Amino acid sequence: MHVDEAIQTRKSVRRFLPTPVDRAMVEHILAVASRAPSGSNIQPWNVHVVAGAAKDRLCQRLLDAVDHGRSDTPEYHYYPQNWFEPYLERRRRCGFGLYETLGIGRGDKAEREAQARRNFHLFDAPVGLFITMDRRLEAGSFMDCGMFIQSVMLAARGQGLHTCPQAAFAWYHTLIRDELKLDENALLLCGIALGHEDPDAPENHFITQREPVSGFASFYG
Repeated sequence: MHVDEAIQTRKSVRRFLPTPVDRAMVEHILAVASRAPSGSNIQPWNVHVVAGAAKDRLCQRLLDAVDHGRSDTPEYHYYPQNWFEPYLERRRRCGFGLYETLGIGRGDKAEREAQARRNFHLFDAPVGLFITMDRRLEAGSFMDCGMFIQSVMLAARGQGLHTCPQAAFAWYHTLIRDELKLDENALLLCGIALGHEDPDAPENHFITQREPVSGFASFYG
């Protein structure tokens, strides 16, 4: 797959087929993604791969925590504390568009919560990747990890697979740290669902909009 096609067809898939993804494929994707750049080549990312019984056990613990209202305060702020434009409108457009595609009304709290709950069994994906970095590193390592995460998703597309990056797991870092026996310095950044897209799922036909180049780029000279 040409890199342009991989980038243009990457999307957040929210329903996967049960088709397994073998360990050799996951290792290949991670090996390709490991070529992502990082400051002074420190490669700050760590990946914790769950599948099979390990994935089922973690997901069950997460779902129990969600259902009983037990969550953490995230260890970093993903979103601004006070939204402002144009970012607020873009966020609303994304959320409203997804729920409209699913036929969930804006006032249907129960269905919206049920859809959000699906995050915690990785949207049925057979493989989950949890990305951490050492909390003693600085903001530049967040950028490095972001480039690595994008590389993982593009390498997956190159193999005909799809992904969904999920920041929702940051609200359950204590549980995940315990289940995966992570070091206390491991800062959980996100999870990534990995697998084969369910092409019949309506949510997988929702494609988010992008600003034109003229809307975000300035040219000099």
